[in-house]
Amino acid sequence: MSTKVNDFTYSTAAEPHRIRTRQIMKAHPEVKKLIGQKNPTTLWVAVACVILMVGMAWLLRDQSWWLIIAAAWFIGAFPAHTLFVCIHEAAHNLVFRKPAANVWTAIFANLPTVFPTAITFKNFHIKHHAFQGVHELDADLPDWYEAKLINNYSIGKAIWLLLYPIFQGIRTLRMRELAVFDKWVIANFVVQITFDVLIVVFFGWKALAFLVLCLFFSVGLHPLGARWAQEHFLTLDPNQETYSYYGRLNTVNLNVGFHNEHHDFPSVPWNKLPAIKNAAPEYYETLKYHTSFVKLFFLFLFNQEISLYSRIVRKERGRVTLDDQSKPDMDMIQPQPQPVTA
Repeated sequence: MSTKVNDFTYSTAAEPHRIRTRQIMKAHPEVKKLIGQKNPTTLWVAVACVILMVGMAWLLRDQSWWLIIAAAWFIGAFPAHTLFVCIHEAAHNLVFRKPAANVWTAIFANLPTVFPTAITFKNFHIKHHAFQGVHELDADLPDWYEAKLINNYSIGKAIWLLLYPIFQGIRTLRMRELAVFDKWVIANFVVQITFDVLIVVFFGWKALAFLVLCLFFSVGLHPLGARWAQEHFLTLDPNQETYSYYGRLNTVNLNVGFHNEHHDFPSVPWNKLPAIKNAAPEYYETLKYHTSFVKLFFLFLFNQEISLYSRIVRKERGRVTLDDQSKPDMDMIQPQPQPVTA
């Protein structure tokens, strides 16, 4: 019989990734050549996914609702999820060298997912790396009300996954210190609303509804939604707060399943993350990891030992400043300024 958990797991230790980054770079200095590389291929992946999703929206514009829903779950969720990862790569400036080019890549990849979230995601996601587990700064962490409302109930966890984009959006309201409204946020809104209007005018409301369903399924009640349980939920070990996934869906995921590797080396693009693991197997193969999203999907839903409280929380921000850009690996290879001597 399971014991109902009523709070998160609190830790006074620093988040583990910056420590491991330093250790790996000392033991395997060859990984330094991977840091700071860019992968423009990500843009072409985004282009292919946008064309596929817009094409499907056009084909389904006059179809029955059952076919629209089925197409969104069985097909559309996959390119929608890939586009989310393209936005993630652009958020870390891993597509092009110029920051503006990365921003426009993210805005473009955002198009079929209907809601203008690419730039706000970047602003909040970078702080997830910098302040992992700090409730008021980590938007990846469930809110107190979320955890209390859903807890470990299977039906509750299913509803939580189904409505995940809504819960994620509400979380940002607690991030008062991180609120940003600049020209890029405005550009994201203008471009996205224009795209949505054009879809309705030329394709109709069913086409837009198809795209909305693709978004919700791609990060929700779908095996791909197991990614949220995979990354930081205490699914396999009560003390390990980040898990990697080494399975077939890393093709769709653009290797973001290599999540310990990504947190350790956030300045390495997705196509090079397996090289990090291969270079330092003694650091990653000794950690617990997942190999099946389908298995994890059902484990998360039906294992009552796993709840929304199954996360590590820390109250201390450490020495990280609020303007930190979450590039510890890049910072470690930069030459340090020398003190001026008289």
